[in-house]
Amino acid sequence: MDKYTKKQPINKIKEGDSIEDIFVVKIKKSIRPYSRGYSFDLILTDSSGGSIEYKYWGGQSEQEVRELFEKIKADCVVLVTGKVSSYKNKLQIMGDSSSIIKVLEPGEYEAEFIMKAKRDLDEMYSELISKINSFENEELKRFLKDIFEKNIKDKFKKHPGAIQIHHNWIGGLIQHTLEVIDYCETAIKMYKELDRELLLSGAMLHDIGKLEEIETTSRIKGSKKGQLIGHLILGANYVSEKLKNYKLKEDFKDKLMHLIVSHHGKIENGSPKEPMIPEAVVLYYSDGLSSKTSEMIELINENKDKTEDDFIFSYRHNKNILLR
Repeated sequence: MDKYTKKQPINKIKEGDSIEDIFVVKIKKSIRPYSRGYSFDLILTDSSGGSIEYKYWGGQSEQEVRELFEKIKADCVVLVTGKVSSYKNKLQIMGDSSSIIKVLEPGEYEAEFIMKAKRDLDEMYSELISKINSFENEELKRFLKDIFEKNIKDKFKKHPGAIQIHHNWIGGLIQHTLEVIDYCETAIKMYKELDRELLLSGAMLHDIGKLEEIETTSRIKGSKKGQLIGHLILGANYVSEKLKNYKLKEDFKDKLMHLIVSHHGKIENGSPKEPMIPEAVVLYYSDGLSSKTSEMIELINENKDKTEDDFIFSYRHNKNILLR
């Protein structure tokens, strides 16, 4: 039996396209009546990192529509057909009772639904380990190598850096981490007062809680624990527990923990503490430079071929972004 394959990524879909393709179901929205019957909406995603709404306009039999709706589960892969239209400047796929919505079993399709790594994973990991090897504090070096070479190596190497906004691809977490380290190294060259080994340790560990906050199935999504607790606290808990087994100075341990819990910069951004030492200030801005630059580049790449306009409005930032 021939397997279904991906034909067109979401970020290449245009108004007027006829769709017959496979997607991952990100969100289901409840059944509701309309003038001609019953309808429901799905939010679909794929490896492009984007998402698109699928609106199903069913007939007058609520039972038939409900039976179809209940077959569809979050994270399942579906084959859908429909026509692409635009509503309030957003594309959506329109389907009706003559359209196909088929839930596929794993053996029925052949496709990856998470974006591929943008850099070689082994190369990035070697770069991270070389940074650790450059440290003079042997106990700190042992602490970091035990974490990154033994405890979390395989997971950290492949993990995405976020669910959607930035570095949301395989290897995104280590790529983001290395970018943050590079920004921190630049600051170290400018300010000799900075403690390099403290700052780079914080850069390496600042997002380690994302290993528990984010999980990957057929898509990237937040774990239950991640939604309830968040990666700053999860990361702080993980590092605090690991530090108990190493003879590092208590003052160093406290400062390292401060870097982790303050790296979002402000309390309203989720930081239990705001930066109180120079290394924490550098880490906060380095984290922001990596994530925000990546976010804008991905936004431009996703949208520059969708319109002939020079600008696109970003609802997230409430401003125009120049595309070309």
